[in-house]
Amino acid sequence: MVDVRNDGYDDRRVIVEKRGSGRTIGIVLIAILAIVGLLFATGFWKADVSGGDMPEVSVKGGDLPEVDVDSKEVVVGTKKTTVEVPTVGVKDNGGE
Repeated sequence: MVDVRNDGYDDRRVIVEKRGSGRTIGIVLIAILAIVGLLFATGFWKADVSGGDMPEVSVKGGDLPEVDVDSKEVVVGTKKTTVEVPTVGVKDNGGE
């Protein structure tokens, strides 16, 4: 859109260009796609969908359903470690 104003005093023209919000939305979408692509490329985000099974559910009238789900194993453990801690001393300044 071009707005031309002439108040009769001089021949200056003021041109105002308005851009729609479609360009801004497009730039934001391209930036989001670039960030998601970067996360996949660096391995920070993974789409590892292999190894999963749909759960088997069986129900008899009036009973709670029996569900058999094979989920990934979570391994949690502890280990003993020796950590050296620095010695902290206090120096007396003679009552200052």
